[in-house]
Amino acid sequence: MTHFPVSNSNLSATHLGGFLKGKYRFTGDTKCELIRAGINDSYLVADGSAKFVFRIYSLNWRTRTEILEEIKLLNLFKENQISVSYPIPDEENNFIQTLNAPEGDRFGVLFSFADGHKIHNVSAETHFQVGALMARIHEVTLDLTLDRIKYTPEIILVDSLPKLERFLHEDTEEMQFMRSTQKYLLGEFSKINHSEIRRGIVHLDIWFDNLNITSDNKVTIFDFDFCGNGWLCLDISYYILQLHNIEKYDEKAYQPKIDSFLEGYESVTKIRAEEKALIPMLGLSLYFFYLGVQCQRYDNWSNSFLSENYLKRFINGLVKKYYEINQLG
Repeated sequence: MTHFPVSNSNLSATHLGGFLKGKYRFTGDTKCELIRAGINDSYLVADGSAKFVFRIYSLNWRTRTEILEEIKLLNLFKENQISVSYPIPDEENNFIQTLNAPEGDRFGVLFSFADGHKIHNVSAETHFQVGALMARIHEVTLDLTLDRIKYTPEIILVDSLPKLERFLHEDTEEMQFMRSTQKYLLGEFSKINHSEIRRGIVHLDIWFDNLNITSDNKVTIFDFDFCGNGWLCLDISYYILQLHNIEKYDEKAYQPKIDSFLEGYESVTKIRAEEKALIPMLGLSLYFFYLGVQCQRYDNWSNSFLSENYLKRFINGLVKKYYEINQLG
């Protein structure tokens, strides 16, 4: 019987554990469990007391070249003793595994386990540590490039809206707001003095869900799946955007933490005045980008999550709110 084609599958954790045991010559009682399914699937792999995370990329989500560039970047951080989760080669010194899934060949990479835990709401001191770590990452990646996406205003703002149009009608107030805000942001970005903006390689997804924190406040950043080329202040803007979300726009709660984060960053390297002025606008623009990603990857979420009602609530509750509290436009 011919199997019916699929667009996305979850690979058996039990069989994946056996596969990894052979590839990496694990010696203990190897256990494997799915801990997150989405655009990429993540499996926790335990071999005795040692722990790892195996990421399986969705079909056609990243090319082999893009993944190799991510691996190259993480190995650079490891060489510079930057606290990130780094890739682990197999017994034949291969970093990328190819898995023949029902939908087609999918790539997988084994990563070191980031010690600690995800903590949703952390102290100002921890935000200081995150800021300092981000700055050390930017010191390493300043003026470097990867053979990956370049995050231009066009990529972030222009390419995202056609993806939203599949789910949000043009005549809705929310889409009209997105269009007028896009026009405003593009106009502001056209005025930038580019000589005052640092460029390099960015993570573009640093927030509480992609970092682990130990009891003694050591921070490890992971999941560089969105790494690419762009203004370094994109990372700063995204982190501050997420901090606003976590603190529910309570200025008394978030402002001291933002100040501590920026202080931590500038304890390592300075943020230029032109970059600081861009932070609210870049944060707002990243809402556009990630809404576009969600719509692009609809098959990973389905309409129980991604719908016109969801997008309206997201735009009214988050995007407009951020626009208003920063007094943009």
